[in-house]
Amino acid sequence: MDDEREQLAGERRLIHDRLAKIEALRARGIDPYPRSFHRTHLAAEAIALLEALEALEALEAAGAAGAADATAGETGDHSRTEPVTVAGRIMARRGMGKASFIDLKDGSGRIQLFARQNMLGDDFELLELLDLGDIVGASGPVIRTRKGEPSIEVTSVTVLTKAIRPLPDKWAGLQDIEARTRQRYLDLISNEWAMRNARLRPAIVASIRKFMHARGFVEVETPVLVAVAAGASAKPFRTHHNSLNRDLYLRIATELPLKKLLVGGMEKVFEIGRLFRNEGVDHDHNPEFTTMESYEAYTDYKGVMEMVEQLVSTVAVDVTGSMTLAPSGEGGVEIDLTPPWPRLDLRETIIKETGIDFAVCNDVESLSQAMRERGIHVEQGLSWGRLLDKVISASVEPKLIQPAFLVDYPVEMSPLAKRKPGSDGIVERFEAFVLGSEMANAFSELNDPVDQRARFEEQEKLRTEFSDDETDRLDEDFLTAIEHGMPPAGGLGIGIDRLTMLIAREESIREVILFPQLRT
Repeated sequence: MDDEREQLAGERRLIHDRLAKIEALRARGIDPYPRSFHRTHLAAEAIALLEALEALEALEAAGAAGAADATAGETGDHSRTEPVTVAGRIMARRGMGKASFIDLKDGSGRIQLFARQNMLGDDFELLELLDLGDIVGASGPVIRTRKGEPSIEVTSVTVLTKAIRPLPDKWAGLQDIEARTRQRYLDLISNEWAMRNARLRPAIVASIRKFMHARGFVEVETPVLVAVAAGASAKPFRTHHNSLNRDLYLRIATELPLKKLLVGGMEKVFEIGRLFRNEGVDHDHNPEFTTMESYEAYTDYKGVMEMVEQLVSTVAVDVTGSMTLAPSGEGGVEIDLTPPWPRLDLRETIIKETGIDFAVCNDVESLSQAMRERGIHVEQGLSWGRLLDKVISASVEPKLIQPAFLVDYPVEMSPLAKRKPGSDGIVERFEAFVLGSEMANAFSELNDPVDQRARFEEQEKLRTEFSDDETDRLDEDFLTAIEHGMPPAGGLGIGIDRLTMLIAREESIREVILFPQLRT
């Protein structure tokens, strides 16, 4: 408690000192928060400008006999670019008498500012009013110091934003995951990998869009507020619309409205958007998350399987340059995304890993007993399909490290999938797994409206029998749509967060969502 009080007192002193510097700036006629600033180069561009000049001068020197080695003052090379203007945040500062070295960080990286009293004159004193975290602009030619550091030889400096609160400790950084996710802006400033992840995710989304557009898919948008939260097995969030005086739900899937578009004649559609499920928070789950769902007429789950492995491997190449993902940390494993991926029969795989045959243990009692005998936790009040899902999660998924498809699921687990010909009680469904985690889910879509109605009615019966809020729901409007005729189709849902976790080699979903939901 004493340490905490001392820390708070120290922060208050720092804030007080910075507020005093703001007043000192204003007393000098300097606005610490100007409305705009014209910069000519990013840090990386300024460094590239110097390197290009050095390469040109090296070529010229090589063609001239007896070129002299020029060294003078603080610089170790005669190369000096035309003046540039940069802007960014002060991350570090070192003083050496009448010279000061400042590390400036912008969206492209870092560059050193080399400020000398004889160059800045009276403005050199302005540096005393600057702190770590302040945002400044600086102008001058790009040079290389005696230590070989590309630097801007500052001829003018402009205060752009005076920070009142200090940055995290420059050595320890911001390490606590709760603090990092609650104050993501500090995480982005302090941790290079956090910024990398923040930039990686939109690159992945852009690559997915490019891939889908190249295959002729049309991107659409469907409602977030829905009257019936259907299309998946999940508990929804509920809200109330005052003007309409009716309860609505945040969507748990985009499946049903997208399939209505198939009925309407849009034969290849996809949507990248947020879904909302009233579930727990862990390293794989966040109550709001992003998926890409797609539906293609006249194909089936085999065609979608081929598309998934092509999509994921193509995205990996686009954003990393390779289909092979390097190990993460000590003991990590290299992941090879090169197609084709293994197709593993679900029933055979469960038998191999657990000895449980769901065709034999085909009711709640027998499956529960088989699970207990193998030390798999049996949660009371679950339906047979939900229990089997627990078996898969506990005993099969953790073994699927390299990418693989589990195929052909019981109809009880897949109310929206088409039955597999010649296989009693089995539907054409697959899930894609990698690193022991589900990444994608897909079916040959059920387009028989009579069968679909019967499946929905069975789900409603299970909801009542087992008091299961996560059971899929009957959507009469969707049934009316497919009664007009929906073409045979293959549908896919792929988690953008999980895919980003895979490519970034992160083990927690909180590392790839900028603002994850946190416990209070």
